Amino acid sequence: MNRYLWLHDYLMNKPGTEEDFKEEWSWLRYRVRGKMFAAICTPDPKYQPHNGREMIILKCDPMLAELYREKYADVAPGFYSDKTHWNSIYLDGSLPEEELRAMCDQSYQLIFDKLSKKLQKEIMEEHSLKK
Repeated sequence: MNRYLWLHDYLMNKPGTEEDFKEEWSWLRYRVRGKMFAAICTPDPKYQPHNGREMIILKCDPMLAELYREKYADVAPGFYSDKTHWNSIYLDGSLPEEELRAMCDQSYQLIFDKLSKKLQKEIMEEHSLKK
């Protein structure tokens, strides 16, 4: 993940974000109120076509998910995820940084928007106190 050293901080700076490590999957997960919006993992080389490449898995609108996959060789259907709503992005690839940032923002927003209005307000209030 050398190319994306900023990624962890970027994800953690989103309001209400918590990280945990899912040991049985070896996934570093980023969640908001228990709902995952991103995960970083390196699948075992036996999982083709991933070949042991480090990736981030992000939620995505199904229409956009297909467009990203068509446009970028380093975007694939979600690994161990619903392939309609999740994309895997190889972190050793050539995806432009601004595009990855936008994909992270979209993933977070899709999850955040599904939370109750009360939780959304609570998260935003907590976030503004931390600043």
